[in-house]
Order: sequence, then C-alpha cells, then structure tokens
Amino acid sequence: MVVALAVPLLPVPTSASATNASAANALSMRGADVSTAQRALDLGAKYYDANGDAKDPLDILKGAGVNYVRLRIWNNPASGYNSKAKVLSYAKTVKAKGLKLLIDFHYSDTWADPGKQYKPAAWTGHGIGQLQTDVYNYTYDVCNSLKSQGTAPDSVQIGNEINVGMLWDDGKVINNDFTNLSLLLKAGYNATKSCNSGTQVIIHTADADSDAHARWFYDGIKAKGVNWDITGLSYYCMWHGSLSTMSNVVADMKSRYGKDVVLAETAYPFTSANADSTGNSVTSGCSGYPLTWTGQAANFSDVRNTARNAGAIGVFYWEPTWYAVPGNGWDPADINNSGNGWDNMALFDWTGHLNPNVSWSP
Repeated sequence: MVVALAVPLLPVPTSASATNASAANALSMRGADVSTAQRALDLGAKYYDANGDAKDPLDILKGAGVNYVRLRIWNNPASGYNSKAKVLSYAKTVKAKGLKLLIDFHYSDTWADPGKQYKPAAWTGHGIGQLQTDVYNYTYDVCNSLKSQGTAPDSVQIGNEINVGMLWDDGKVINNDFTNLSLLLKAGYNATKSCNSGTQVIIHTADADSDAHARWFYDGIKAKGVNWDITGLSYYCMWHGSLSTMSNVVADMKSRYGKDVVLAETAYPFTSANADSTGNSVTSGCSGYPLTWTGQAANFSDVRNTARNAGAIGVFYWEPTWYAVPGNGWDPADINNSGNGWDNMALFDWTGHLNPNVSWSP
C-alpha cells in the first residue's frame, strides 16, 4: 500500500502572482487533463475550492476558467481505468457540466510518450497493414460510442507525444522514413472524420523544446500527405527549456502549417517534497519560479500568456487533480500499490485544496 507522509503546511497567497497579459489572440481551449480523477473519486478523494468548500473537481476547475477536459484512453489497461468503458462513463459527467471533450488516444494498454510506444497486447504481432485497420476500427468505435451516447468528442489526439512515431516498431520513424507512421495517422484521421466530421484532429508531440525537432516531424508527416487540424505540443520548462524557445516554436508551427496550435500539456511543481512512497517525477524547478503555490501559479500564468501571445489557441494543464490518494497509483498493472510521482505537480495540495492563485483566462 502507498504510505502517505506528513503533509507540509502550504502558505495561502493573498494575491495572484502574475497578471494576465492582454493579447488580441484568445485561448479558446482552456484545458485540464483529469484522467486520474475518476479513480480518485471512486476511492473517496475530496476536492476543495479556493474558499475551502468541498465540490466536484470539474466544478472547481470550471470555476477557475477551464472549459475543456482531456481524457486519455488505453485499449485494455490492467487497472480497468482509462479504458473505453470508463471514458464513456466520465464523458457523460464532463459534457453534463458544459465542458468540451478531448480524447487522447495512446493506442496502448499503458503509457505512451516519446520514450515508449508499446502496442496494445491485442495488436501484438500485427504488421503495418493490419495496424492501419486496427487504428481505424478502434478510433471509429470509441468515437462512435461516444457520439451514440450524446457525448461526441470535440477533438481527439491520434497518438500521445509521438515524437518518433507510435505503435513501435512498425510505426516508428527510422532513418527519417515517415511512411508507416503516416499510414497510421491517416487511418486515425479518416476514422475520426467518418465518425463525426466536426471533431478536430490533433497530432501531438513533445517538441516545444526545438523548432528543428518540430519541423522535422511535421514536415515529415506533411510530405506524406497526412491531414490534421491542430498541432499539439507539450511544454514543461524543466524538460523543454525557455519560454522564448516555446514561443518561437508555437509561432513557427502556426505560420508554417497554417493550423491552430495548442499546448496539450504543461505543469509545474508547488513543492519539492514527496507525499508517498513513489519518488516525484520532477524534483527541481526553473529559474524565477520557486517551488511554492505562488511559483506554480506564476509559471502557469507565464506559460499561458506566452503561448497565447505566440498565437496558440489553447493550453492544457496535465493532471491537476492527481494528488496523492492511496490506491491511485501510476502503474495500471499495479494501481493499488504503486504511488504517484505527480503529487507535487498537481494544482490541489495533499489534502485536496486548490491552489487559489491558479486560473485559466482567455
């Protein structure tokens, strides 16, 4: 079992740490990835707004300016969470609260990111021809199931942080050859549009660190005739560098491909301390942003403003609700006993109280 440590006393700031910059461009996608919230609530986790009132976490986030929820979907996760059935269920809650919905297809039974893109077990041994059919049928089935219950996704990601491809090794980009990846992306795009033409397709990489990396990837898929609607990037300052670099990448992606851009993920720690038996994924911050509630809020404000001013239409905070709840671990194969490496990155502290300085503004 996860052993909770003593919770540090967190200061409650009396005023916002940063003022939102005005810009002609507005953030129409003010998002939060709350993929672990469903499990937390099932375990009895409580969430409190800035006034200390217990509320549904989606209501708290909506009150802070969120209008878009991102949910990841795994094909057949051992935990049962982030599965099709769970996503269909939570999508009803999301839509009932007047929030828009982004479905993040990992095309895996577990985490997919730049360092790992494991095929789901059911697709093991499938070659590129069969994988195209797998991606099409699975994407269409999830989208159509959502649509049939009145919760059609407003947008979907065809893959998660696919810097060098997905569904490895068949869909991995090797020797600059985007052929196989492009076939998979086309299958996902076509399935989405066949299901619901109004659903926006995002292609998401963690390439906000380098314009050269971003151009290499998106030039590569464009040359193969891949279509997409929105370019998605991840930006975490501790991994992806300066705000100025991120700004340049966002602006270049928008102008180079003529498509809207979103930051599909960002986050920042409010403490260096650890709440459970699993070490933190992030143990240090970035210059100018202390590991405090004020520092966390200032970083998120600056990320939001920088992205907006560079021309982005959206910013999503990754897993703001994932505070340390025993039984809500990171490993879908051992969700009960694995801890949470994100407990210092959530926007709720270890007792479920919201950082009062954080907001999503247009």
